[in-house]
Amino acid sequence: NMQTGHCKIDLDSSDEFENGEDPEVLWKKAPPVFEEEEDIHTSTLVEISDTKPLINSRDPRGINDTLKVTFEDVIAEPVSVRSGDRVWIWSHALFEVSRVWIYRAVSVLLAIPLSIITGLLFALLSCLHIWMVGPCIQCVQIGTRWLQSLWSIMMEVIVQPLFTSAGRCCGGFSVHLAKE
Repeated sequence: NMQTGHCKIDLDSSDEFENGEDPEVLWKKAPPVFEEEEDIHTSTLVEISDTKPLINSRDPRGINDTLKVTFEDVIAEPVSVRSGDRVWIWSHALFEVSRVWIYRAVSVLLAIPLSIITGLLFALLSCLHIWMVGPCIQCVQIGTRWLQSLWSIMMEVIVQPLFTSAGRCCGGFSVHLAKE
């Protein structure tokens, strides 16, 4: 017997369980063990930089929630037709392994070049917005301030009373639907 944290691990047990429960049920009942071990793949440079939170939380705003695809989201067999259990297990395993490793291979090939291209694109768009679009919008707003005031006055004097009156006139009507 080995004791770690709050979870007791019996290394000498047979396949039988004391209270007849399924091993999966017992596994789910075990409390999670939180260890404060550092990831062996992070370097000391990453540990002292401000990019470490980016390594742990890579989609904090949930931009790619639609890409959270599992085997059960893609492949499902109805009750009327079923493949063999081993075929189902192997296809599930191969789906997960190929999805993860092909993604990793493609991201190794494309991540850095596309990061540079998108960084360049966003830098150009930011520069254009800050130095051209923003000042042009401010010039238009300054030049049309009188038009904004005139529009606001017209809305308050003509349109708002008209729609308020129409709403009060039509507010007394009621519609009752009867099934014949």
